[in-house]
Amino acid sequence: PSPLPSLIRKKRDGERLEDAEIRSFVSGVTEGTAQHGQIGAMLMAIRLRGMDAAETLALTQAMASSGRALAWPPAWHGLLVDKHSTGGVGDKVSLALAPALAACGCKVPMISGRGLGHTGGTLDKLEAIPGFRVSQSPEEMRQILARVGCCIVGQSTELVPADRVLYGLRDVTATVDSLPLITASILSKKAAERISALVLDVKFGEAALYPTQESARELAQSLVDVGWQLGIRTAALLSRMEQPLGRAVGNALEVLEALECLEGQGPPDLRHLVTALGGTLLWQCGMAAGPEQGSERLARALDDGSALGTFEAMLGAQGVAPDTARGLCKGTPAQRRQLLGQAKVCEELPAPREGWVQQVRALPLARVLHGLGAGRARAGDPVNPRVGAELLVGPGQHLRAGQPWLRLHHEGTLGAEGRRELQDALCLGPEPPREPSPLVAETIVP
Repeated sequence: PSPLPSLIRKKRDGERLEDAEIRSFVSGVTEGTAQHGQIGAMLMAIRLRGMDAAETLALTQAMASSGRALAWPPAWHGLLVDKHSTGGVGDKVSLALAPALAACGCKVPMISGRGLGHTGGTLDKLEAIPGFRVSQSPEEMRQILARVGCCIVGQSTELVPADRVLYGLRDVTATVDSLPLITASILSKKAAERISALVLDVKFGEAALYPTQESARELAQSLVDVGWQLGIRTAALLSRMEQPLGRAVGNALEVLEALECLEGQGPPDLRHLVTALGGTLLWQCGMAAGPEQGSERLARALDDGSALGTFEAMLGAQGVAPDTARGLCKGTPAQRRQLLGQAKVCEELPAPREGWVQQVRALPLARVLHGLGAGRARAGDPVNPRVGAELLVGPGQHLRAGQPWLRLHHEGTLGAEGRRELQDALCLGPEPPREPSPLVAETIVP
């Protein structure tokens, strides 16, 4: 293999790397022979010079091969599916989608992540549930899938170890937004899962990784193209992330809202995204004639109780006590809140003036909650699952001055600056807003 400095120089100067050179770099990352400074230099060279489609595919394959791959019974072939979101505010889709897909007959080995910065993480939401264990070995995952049909777990140390190293360094080297690095990071884990079909929720807007639909489309196209080359039937939905998804933001509150969705209720935008993503997956793995028929089938699983029953079984399989799982899935809202615990302070914020709600901006709301303990600044920081907010209003609603618009749950540490920033999240106008743009703006398929 070529010495690493020569590979860095080659990419720095805008040349393309051969497959063997990319494998050599990833081997150095995995085996620890590459220094952190060298890895950082290569990441920056890739960020500045880019990679073509063949290089991106080679990087994804090399990363996927850096650890062990999951193995499944032959009878599950074609039924193994997963979903990935690029991250947003109030995005509790996975909590409802995984059990609903399993209730439709899919096998869902969902490997999820934690929140970082202002975006929430699925694992943090599930750990708001007492006893839930996100750490499961590949063997335990197989047992849970056989029994329940779905599991939601963290990335094991054996799966794609190269990504753990690169992911950690991307954050501190300002290379998080590199399209080939994002593509390889996401798809290497999905390739190691050995899934048949994948749907991607690529978000755009003020509170998303990509601010514009055009930039999100570029990432979505890269993910779909490379996914298909890996043998995974891949589609992407571009969804807006200017406002929080649903009405609840914060780990415990989002679990409660996901339970509403699993009962066939909850906010319409959350249900729409869950059924749109799930419908696309059911279509991709041949369980529905098209995405719309798939959405209808998934909606039935939410409405008839089968998705909620599967969620309760998943909780039990991943360490939650039977009484707790039953109380969350069959209890009253008050009983559910008691099981998850509540913050010391619950206060409602008044509207500063009269007007029509144009939108509630997700980014300032998420930043304030992050500062109150709902999120983490760096990997490993603790989070307070009880900190969060409930939107009491939505676009098109008329507010009087002093009328409550937000219910805030915190530990008594909200200062004047935080209150000002929260008021910036509420956008009021003299007239009703125009018809809102659709939540799902575009679907990317090969």
